[in-house]
Formats: sequence, structure tokens, C-alpha cells
Amino acid sequence: MHASRRRERTPAASGLVYGLSAYILWGLFPLFWPLLKPASPLEILACRIIFCFIVIAVVLAVRRELGGVRRLDRGTVLRLCAAGIAIAVNWGVYIWGVNNGRVIETSLGYFINPLVTIGLGVVILHERLRAVQWAAVGLGVVAVAVLSVDYGRPPWIALALACSFGAYGFLKKGVRASPPEGLLIEGAVTSVPALIMLGALALAGEATFLGHAANPGHLVLLISAGPVTALPLLFFAGAATRLPLSTMGLLQYVTPVMQFAIGVLILRESTSFALLCGFALVWIALAILGVDGVRHRGQTAATVPA
Repeated sequence: MHASRRRERTPAASGLVYGLSAYILWGLFPLFWPLLKPASPLEILACRIIFCFIVIAVVLAVRRELGGVRRLDRGTVLRLCAAGIAIAVNWGVYIWGVNNGRVIETSLGYFINPLVTIGLGVVILHERLRAVQWAAVGLGVVAVAVLSVDYGRPPWIALALACSFGAYGFLKKGVRASPPEGLLIEGAVTSVPALIMLGALALAGEATFLGHAANPGHLVLLISAGPVTALPLLFFAGAATRLPLSTMGLLQYVTPVMQFAIGVLILRESTSFALLCGFALVWIALAILGVDGVRHRGQTAATVPA
């Protein structure tokens, strides 16, 4: 009996390890991308796309699952292609933000992502929100207004990250493909523009992978952008199949919390009272959503037996 209980707990325990590993690695990204300088954000993005695609292809080949991509219908493939474009935009904006001293603002993007996801549900799927959810969304809008006044402009980086990642999640919802298969299609559709981008940079004399050929360390770092990207994605896939959505929802805040802490404590980015007030409003909105979600799930579970 005890052995069976241990076996039952094993998937959840391993899922927690996978999930924490994925979100912690993502949380450390602000310390990694600056190491790839003097490469430009465009060159880093291109290398990230190409070498991540290669890693995923190798993983599927080793597991003898490349043939599974052929079973995907046209609608699924088109949806994954659109998702690939959305995540490429997300990656590019994030790399630019981190390498230009905007780590705190990038963390804001992932904090407000749940609010943007709710907005997509209302606008596209015509979902109805409860009053508490509307209150949380309202707080998010007020937070963006406060931060816009503080920055002297809207927090475009945060909004671009939240919208692109929200669109990515929306496009991936209900896709009938395994995570590695989905990543392969996404990488395939974005690798061609990435190769063209690298070629254009090389012709313009702005490709550091050519100018720094005598520095193998720089080349290794550019190539490592692939496995550094693929590893947390594979960890995330392992967690998603083992953990309930409620647990995954809580774990997702590990990444922006780490990014915010890195921006403030390690990179010493400037903060202000208005900025902290804006973040506080976002955190209150997320707390409201969390409490409402737990309460709503409890009420739903209670009505199921009846």
C-alpha cells in the first residue's frame, strides 16, 4: 500500500522538479543574454531560433518521433506556424529589453500576461467575466497608466511581451501535437527568416559570429542559445503533463519574480515610487485573480456531485 502511494506521488514530485527547473532557468535569462554581446539582439534571436530548432530536431530523431509530424493536419500546422511567429516576436523583444537595461520592464510583461490572456478571452472568445475578474483587469489598466506616467511613455516592452506571449498561448491552446512536435514546426517556420537575417548581417559586416571567429568562446555562447532555449521548454513540457493547471499557474510567477529581483538587486536598474506602485497594483490584481480562481474551482467541485 505504501509503495503504491509512493508511485502515485512520483509523477507530481517529478512534475514539480521539472516545472521549477523550467521557471528558474527562464528567471536566470537576464544574466545570460548580455553574455552574447557584442552580438546584436537580431543576431542573438536568429541564433536562438536556428540552434533551438536543431536541438528539438535531434531530440525527436533520437526518440524516433520525427515521423509523427506527418500526421498533423493542415489546420494544426498553420496554427503552429502562427504560434512560432508570435514566440519569435516575444523572444526578440525580450532579448532587446534585457540587453538594453530594461529587465524590470520585461518582468512586468510576464506579470501582466494573465490579465492580457483574460482580455483575449473576452475580445476573441466572447467570454464573460465575473465582477472580481473585471476588478482585477481594471487594476491592471490603472497600473499601466501609472507606469506610463512614470516612464513618460506606455511600457511598450512589457505590453509587447504580454501580448505576444498571450497570443502564443492562445494559438497553442487545443493544438493536437506533442510539445516537441509543436516546437519543431514553430522552429521550422522561423528558421528560414532567421537564416536570411544572419546572411543579411554577414553581408553588412555586422555579424559577430564572423568577426569573432578567432574567439571560440563567443561562438560557443551563440550556439549555446539553442540548448539554453530548448532545455526549459522540454522541462516545461514534462511538468505540464504531470501537474494540475493550478500548480502550473502558481509556478509561472517564479520567473518574473526572479527577473524583477535580478533587475533591482543585481543589475541595479533605477526604481521609483511610481514604478513600485504600478507593480504593487499588478500584484494585487494577480492576488485577486488567484483567490477568485481557487474559490471558483471550489464551488465548481462542490456542485459536481449534485
